[in-house]
Amino acid sequence: MFVKNKMTTNPFTISPDQTIPDAHEIMTKNNIRRLPVVKDGKLVGVVSNLDISRASPSAATSLSINELTYILAKTKISRVMTKNPITISPNALLEEAAIMMRDRGVSFLPVVDNEKLVGIITESDIFDAFIELLGFREKGTRLTIQADDEPGIMSHLAGIFARHGANIRNLAVYRGGASGKSDVVIGTNSEDTSEIEKEIEAHGYKIIYKLRNI
Repeated sequence: MFVKNKMTTNPFTISPDQTIPDAHEIMTKNNIRRLPVVKDGKLVGVVSNLDISRASPSAATSLSINELTYILAKTKISRVMTKNPITISPNALLEEAAIMMRDRGVSFLPVVDNEKLVGIITESDIFDAFIELLGFREKGTRLTIQADDEPGIMSHLAGIFARHGANIRNLAVYRGGASGKSDVVIGTNSEDTSEIEKEIEAHGYKIIYKLRNI
């Protein structure tokens, strides 16, 4: 899956010449925590609510409300934004975005194509893709099967499902289990998998978890 398949297109943005109150209003109104800063269609930075908090005078200041309002109204986004933010291409794999976020400690990436901002990708988008990939919300049954990590196992398990006319819709393998075994998660559209389970266990595999969505 590619970033372009899960990114938010036409995100809310702000100009570097706008002010802190402008950014605060956009964030509050749309319940977002960060804004790409765009000039002439090009990404020039990112501003977050944390950036705004850091730029705002301390609560212990002796300035009056009018003075505070004046200062904030005169402070341009260009002065508080993070310049040269980390970006990603819309044609990058979603896994690349996840690794980049994890390694860089960020929860948001502007998506840039030919220097133009085309969208944003967030942690929530990654979570949604993970849930979709595993078919966690789809109707049917998900079996977690403990099996030896060796060639031919996936083909063998797939054959069992095929013999019972069950369509495999989702598949994941978690390696590193005990005694060189892996946990194979298979999602199928079948709600009744009792006969499939019997054959799986008859071949020496162990079903360690079953989830049925109706």
